[in-house]
Amino acid sequence: MESFSSKHMAMKAQKKILSHMASKSVVQMFIDDTSSEILDELYRVSKEHTGNKAEAQKVVKNLIKVAVKVGVLFRHERFSPDELCLAQEFKKKFHHGVMTAISFQEVEFTFEKTVMIDNLVICRDVLLQLVEKHLTPKSLDRIRHVFNHYSDPDLLTNLYNPEGPLWPNLTKICAGLNKLIEEGKL
Repeated sequence: MESFSSKHMAMKAQKKILSHMASKSVVQMFIDDTSSEILDELYRVSKEHTGNKAEAQKVVKNLIKVAVKVGVLFRHERFSPDELCLAQEFKKKFHHGVMTAISFQEVEFTFEKTVMIDNLVICRDVLLQLVEKHLTPKSLDRIRHVFNHYSDPDLLTNLYNPEGPLWPNLTKICAGLNKLIEEGKL
């Protein structure tokens, strides 16, 4: 018996096409303006921190590719009931991490690097567990790359330094995250 599925092929094609189209114009078709602004600030933070435009672009491109691919999997109902529980756990942990990040930015002298790193590592691990059966090893490496980049202790220390050059970027990121929360998108 042949195991061909047009739905499965369509999903694979979407994932493949979208993985090659992570440009700003394509992102705007899939991502709202606020999310796009947050991604732009994340790019600026990465570029300033690494001093490497290509690396900053790669991190944000990987972030976009992963988000779109997970969205495609979800839209095509590819997750099992157990995986949907993991998706809920990821959503909860991610929301908690976002709230923590915002709180650290809004309340002076509360930033704890280890708490932020732990939040990011937990989110990374849950997301990897969620998609490990659905994405290629290359896509799983993209997830690791993004989370490992933004959980870098030096980056976080510089980002949360009120006197540092990244503070204005963090302020814009947190304002965008707050807006997404108020709109019920996060």
